[in-house]
Amino acid sequence: MKKLLNSLPFRLLLGIVVGVLLGQVFPLGAMKVVVTLQYIMGQLITFCVPLIVIGFIAPSITRLGKNASRLLGVAIVIAYTSSVCAAFMSTGAGYALIPHLSIDTEVAGLRELPEVVFELNIPQIMSVMSALVLSVLVGLAATWTNSKLTCDLLGEFQNIVLSVVSKIIIPILPFYIAATFCNLSYEGMITHQLPAFIQIILIVMAGHYIWLAVLYLLAGAYSGKNPWEVLRHYGPAYLTAVGTMSSAATLAVALDCARKSKVLRKDMVNFGIPLFANIHLCGSVLTEVFFCMTISKILYGELPGVGTMILFCVLLGIFAIGAPGVPGGTVMASLGLITGVLMFDDAGTALMLAIFALQDSFGTACNITGDGALTLMLTGYVEKHHIQENGNLESPIL
Repeated sequence: MKKLLNSLPFRLLLGIVVGVLLGQVFPLGAMKVVVTLQYIMGQLITFCVPLIVIGFIAPSITRLGKNASRLLGVAIVIAYTSSVCAAFMSTGAGYALIPHLSIDTEVAGLRELPEVVFELNIPQIMSVMSALVLSVLVGLAATWTNSKLTCDLLGEFQNIVLSVVSKIIIPILPFYIAATFCNLSYEGMITHQLPAFIQIILIVMAGHYIWLAVLYLLAGAYSGKNPWEVLRHYGPAYLTAVGTMSSAATLAVALDCARKSKVLRKDMVNFGIPLFANIHLCGSVLTEVFFCMTISKILYGELPGVGTMILFCVLLGIFAIGAPGVPGGTVMASLGLITGVLMFDDAGTALMLAIFALQDSFGTACNITGDGALTLMLTGYVEKHHIQENGNLESPIL
C-alpha cells in the first residue's frame, strides 16, 4: 500500500483530482497564488527541457559511432511517416463521420484567471529545437573526429541531467499538474466548454487509441518482440502528458518508463525518446486534422476538398517535426497552413485554437506513448542490421 501511495502514477492522479476539486471552490485570492505557483514551476520545467535534450541525445549519438547518421535518418523517416499516416487516417474518418455529427458551437463563457502576482522569468538557455540541432551536430562531430574527451564530457553531463530530473523535476510534477487542472477547473474549461464538443473529442480519442494500437502492432511485428512489454510501462508518462499538455515537460518521465522495458535497447531509448518527443507528434496531428475539418463544416458549410486535405496532411507532417513540444505547439506552428491551405479566416483560426486546447492533453499523451513504439522499431532495426550496443547508463529516476 505504501509503495502504491508513493508511486508516480498515484501522485499524478491525485494531483488531477485535487486540482479539479480545488478549482471549483477556491476564491480569487487563492487562485492568484495557484496561478503564480504554476507559472514558476512551469518556468523551471521549461528551463530544464533543452538540458535534457542535450544531455540524452548528444551522448547517445556518440555511443552509436559510425552508425549515428544512418539511425538519425531512419528515426526521422519513421516519425514523419507515422504523423502523416495518422493525418490520413483522421482525414478518412472526417469525411465518413463529420457530415453525420450534430455539434453545438454555443459554449458557455469562461471565467478569467487572475494575473500572476509576480513573474519569475527563467528563460531557456536556448530553444528546444536549437538544443535538438546542437545535440545532433555535436554528437555527430564528436563521432567523426573520435574526440574521446568530448564523449566523456557528454557522458558526465548526462549523469548531471539525470540527477536534476530525479531530484527536482519528478518531485514537482504532481504539484504542477494539480495547479494546471485547478486553473482549468476555475476557468470552467472542464465543466462548461468540454461537453459542447464531447462528440468530436471522443472520436479523436478513439482515433488516438486506434493509431497507438497500429503503431505497437507494427513495431512488434517488425522487431519480433512483445510490444506490451513497452506499452505497459507508459502509464506514468501518459498521465504526465495529460496533466502538462507538453511533450517536452513529459520527457523525463517518458525516459524512465521506456528504460524499464526489457525489450528496448538502452542506447536506443537514450537516443530515440528525446528525439521523438520533439519530432513525432502523431496524436496532435491526428487531432488537428479532424478538428480543422469539423470547423470547416461548422463555419463554412462544407468539408475541404480531398486534394486540399492531402496537401495539408503532407505539409503538416513536416511542420510537426519543427513544432515546439509545448501546449498547443503543433497548431501554433501550423497556423500558416491553416490560413494558407485551408483558407481559414480569423473566426476559424480562433475556434481552432479554442477547441484544440480542449483536447491537447490527450493528443500529447498519444504523441508520448507512440514514441515507445517507434523506439521499439529502432531497436528492431539495429538488431536486424547487427549494430552493436555501445554504452549503457542506468536511470536513477524514481
